[in-house]
Amino acid sequence: MGIRRTRVGLATLALLTLAAPAIGAEAYIYPQKGQSEATQEKDRYECYGWAKKQSGFDPMAPPTTSTPPPPQGGPSPVGGAVRGGAAGAAVGAVGGAVAGGKAGKGAAIGAATGGLLGGMGTASRNAQSQSDRRRWEQQEAARYASARGEYNRAFAACMEGRGYTVR
Repeated sequence: MGIRRTRVGLATLALLTLAAPAIGAEAYIYPQKGQSEATQEKDRYECYGWAKKQSGFDPMAPPTTSTPPPPQGGPSPVGGAVRGGAAGAAVGAVGGAVAGGKAGKGAAIGAATGGLLGGMGTASRNAQSQSDRRRWEQQEAARYASARGEYNRAFAACMEGRGYTVR
């Protein structure tokens, strides 16, 4: 269980980390009032703290998710086919025996039908699980982009208030 969470965490971290540069590209900051390099560093640091407090976002912290990821897909389609086939064979055998004493033929037909339906059902659930995962990843990336945008706006406002042009 711990390994699975670690993999999910690493995948999410990779997704958000890859999205971060495109979302929050480094701003160009120009000192309009001839501020020294030391003053610029001090202002950047103070504006970083102020923007972090205002937005609730820390661009220096590792990205996190706001909700846990949806559960991963269940059993493989082969497993569903085997279980469906076994259930179908049992039902077919009973049906064949009742209908005319051909339990073996009924079992074979039931196994084939049950296996097909079991495999299709599992494949459909796995496809839905993948779709849920993609939707969750998109929502988390959008949430991260929004939070980063709020931080960027607050940082720019602070720096502009101290006499810098921010682009």
